[in-house]
Amino acid sequence: MMDNPPLKTLVVDDEPLATERLQLLLARIGGVDLVGTASDGEAACRMAEALSPDLLLLDIAMPGMDGIDVARELGRSAARPAVVFVTAFDHFAVSAFEVEAVDYLVKPVDPSRLERALERARAHLAKREAGIQASAPAGQYLDEFWASDLTGLVRIRAIDIDRVSAERDYMRLHVGARSWLIHHSMAALEEGLDPSLFVRLHRSAIVRRDFIAGFQRNASGRWIARLADGTEQPVGRLYADSVRAIAGR
Repeated sequence: MMDNPPLKTLVVDDEPLATERLQLLLARIGGVDLVGTASDGEAACRMAEALSPDLLLLDIAMPGMDGIDVARELGRSAARPAVVFVTAFDHFAVSAFEVEAVDYLVKPVDPSRLERALERARAHLAKREAGIQASAPAGQYLDEFWASDLTGLVRIRAIDIDRVSAERDYMRLHVGARSWLIHHSMAALEEGLDPSLFVRLHRSAIVRRDFIAGFQRNASGRWIARLADGTEQPVGRLYADSVRAIAGR
């Protein structure tokens, strides 16, 4: 006997095979009441209004009204469902954060990641029902990224990122000796990453706090961050207060 009532779930995807795969995965995981499927954004909004689902498993790239638009529209309703995006693309993660998605899954969906997303959705709905305003609600901060490489897509956990550097319209995620490019803005990443773990030190650099080994001033009096890998990161004048905050001064 299950401790929790099943999640009333609406699956939205314009690809029939993707919808079928999600249905099979949900049946194996259990704890879900699939109340319907929709193949476009407009139908998703109509069905959500009629069926009042707890959760939408929502594709993003759809013709007409896309998944971000659907989440934004449903976010205005009183009984708004939790949203988990399920997409073939990695570059919508920041947009997903902006519409307060509970989680973000990249196709082909891994069963264990789907199960974790369902757990997050339950936790999110339970907190909302109890009227709890958590200091860091489920899904508030990005905890992973998907980046392209020669073999396909690579999952990068946020807590594994040493630093982020800007390269024109792209951000480079540095993890040890390796790095990957993703198509995000620095401002959106600064908002999306947990500020207890990361700090922005320059208009083109975000660094994980425990990756900072120390600070020193250069000949002109500017702060320089010494990083754990032996490299140095200049601190922008606008971010000097971050140095004082980290150093407790």
